[in-house]
Amino acid sequence: MLNFICVTCGTQYGESPQPPERCPICTDQRQYVGPHGQQWTSPDQLRATHHITVGAEEAKLNGIGMAPEFAIGQRALLVLSEKGNVLWDCIPLIEDGIAAMIQGIGGLSAIAISHPHFYSSMVDWSRAFGNVPVYLHAADKKWVMRPDPAIQFWEGDTKVLHDGLTLIRCGGHFDGGTVLHWADGNEGRGALLTGDIIAVTPDLHHVSFMFSYPDLIPLPAEKIHHIVKAVEPFAFNRIYGGWWGRVIREDAKAAVVRSAERYLRAIGVKDDSACESERTKR
Repeated sequence: MLNFICVTCGTQYGESPQPPERCPICTDQRQYVGPHGQQWTSPDQLRATHHITVGAEEAKLNGIGMAPEFAIGQRALLVLSEKGNVLWDCIPLIEDGIAAMIQGIGGLSAIAISHPHFYSSMVDWSRAFGNVPVYLHAADKKWVMRPDPAIQFWEGDTKVLHDGLTLIRCGGHFDGGTVLHWADGNEGRGALLTGDIIAVTPDLHHVSFMFSYPDLIPLPAEKIHHIVKAVEPFAFNRIYGGWWGRVIREDAKAAVVRSAERYLRAIGVKDDSACESERTKR
């Protein structure tokens, strides 16, 4: 009995003697099945071929990724907090070494994840730290491929964790698409941890929004308006996206607004009034 892991998206499944016939996350149009068909690995196989990398992003924020790159290639973020460290997003691999390192700096009090493409091995991560809660938005409940009592589904538009950490439901890429507001981030000017619900683009001055990134399916205007409105009440000067190096270091809140305006123009929407209230503050 193994907890098989999808090679394409990195999602870990509940125990079974054989790999699942298909990965529903990959057969959904937001992801894809590669030309060689559905492929699987196991936690032990992954540990034999990959290792974890750690890098400091700023004071009290560390990135945790994998080398060589695997599946979607995201990195998680570890927020250090007096009332308990929080792992934002997740990766498919966990090793004794990273668990020991995190325990040495206070362990974990919670895991929170932006959307199903980053659920990966969230249950293994929770169990490594004493079954800490894993917070997922209830709108994405059907995408959980390895149910576990540690998973706690939250509802509504926001969920306050502690020490200025707040989960914000933006929707968009997935119905429950979530970002994490870190009020103390960026030396108290605020930071937003977004995965690819609000995706930092390679120029590091803009963000974008998609229904499907692999298949390049855009979001409709109403979804863009909702994302802008969801983050508007929160102060943030920096955005950390879901991959190494995808960071907007200054003026990030304005970047969200101007990026949304650019997006709306590109899809032929002339009325961008949903951005007006934030634009007038700039």
